[in-house]
Amino acid sequence: MELGKKIKQLRFKAGLTQEQLADKLGIGPQSVSKWENAVAMPDISTLPLLAEIFGVSIDDLFDLTTEQRLNRIENRMDAEEELPADIFREFESFLQTELQDAKNRQRATELIAYLYWHRSNADAQRASRYAKEAIRREPAKKSCQWILNKTDGHAVWDWNMGNHSKAIDFYRGVVEADPSVAPPYMYLIDNLLADHRADEAERWLDRYCALEKAHPVMKRVYRAYIALARFDEKTADRIMEELLAEQPENDAALFEAAQYYAGKADYEKAIGVYERAFAADTRRPRFQDALMGIADIYEIMGDFRKAADTYDRIIELLENEWGLTEETDSSVTVAKKEKARLLAKA
Repeated sequence: MELGKKIKQLRFKAGLTQEQLADKLGIGPQSVSKWENAVAMPDISTLPLLAEIFGVSIDDLFDLTTEQRLNRIENRMDAEEELPADIFREFESFLQTELQDAKNRQRATELIAYLYWHRSNADAQRASRYAKEAIRREPAKKSCQWILNKTDGHAVWDWNMGNHSKAIDFYRGVVEADPSVAPPYMYLIDNLLADHRADEAERWLDRYCALEKAHPVMKRVYRAYIALARFDEKTADRIMEELLAEQPENDAALFEAAQYYAGKADYEKAIGVYERAFAADTRRPRFQDALMGIADIYEIMGDFRKAADTYDRIIELLENEWGLTEETDSSVTVAKKEKARLLAKA
C-alpha cells in the first residue's frame, strides 16, 4: 500500500479529520491532503510523530514485509553508531515477536543479538572514554583498568581474569552437539591457543582436519600456532614458510601468513605479505582486513603518516568497491575519524 493511502487508512481508524491530524503535526491541512492524494510525501522527520499519533511503528506506515523490516533493522545498525531509544525499543519489540515465528527465528535471533551488542558497544565507548579520563587524572589508582579490559580488550595480569576457559567450555559444547560443522572447531582452537593449551588444541585440530569442509589453509596454519603455543618458534616458522612457498598467489594463505608475522612483531615482513594478500584477492568487492592490518602496524611503528595514507585506501575501497557512504554505513565514518586521528598524531 502506498504511504498516502496508509496515512488515510490510519487517520480514519484513529477518528481524525485532516485538520485534526495536521494540528497534531503542526502543519497545514493541505499538506495532509497532498500526502493522501499522492501529490507529495511527508518529510522524513515527520514519520516518528505520525507513527506516535497512530500508535504504530514507522515500518507499519509503509506496510513493509517481514524480510524488508529485518533488512531495515540490520542496515540501520550498520549505518549508525547509536540508535535513538525509541528506535531501539521498536526494533526490540519487533524482533522479540519474530522469535516466535519458526520461519524467521534464526534471523531474528542473530539480529536481536546484534541489537543488544550495538547498544552495549555504544555504552562501552562512553565507559572507555571516562575510564581513560580517570586513569589520566590519577594514574596511581587501580580502579578503572578492569573497565578497559572489558570495553577495549586491554590485557590483564591476573590469569584468572584473562584466561578463556568459559569460552572454551562453550565452544566445546557447540562442537560436541554438532560435530559435523567446521567453524566452531576453529573458535574452540583459537581460545585454546590463546591459553597455550597446545595439546588440547592439537586433538581438536585432528578432528577438524577430518571434516570434509575443513579449510585446507587453516589445517596448516593451526599447526604453526600449536608449535608457537609450545614455544617452538623454529617449527612454526618452517610451517609458514613452506605454506608461502607452495601457495604464493593464494590470498587466504598470504593473509594468514601476514597475521602470523604480525603476531610475532615481524612487522616489515607482515606488511609485505599483507600487501601481497590484498593484491592477490580477486574478489570484488574486497574486504578491508589486510589494509587495516597494515594501518595498525604503521601506527605501532610510529609512522602515522603512512597509517593515515592506508586509511585513504580503506576509504576508497569502501566507497568505490562497496558503494558505501557516511550516510549508509558507519564504517566509512569510523575510517575517516581514524585517518584524522592519525594525521593529528603525525
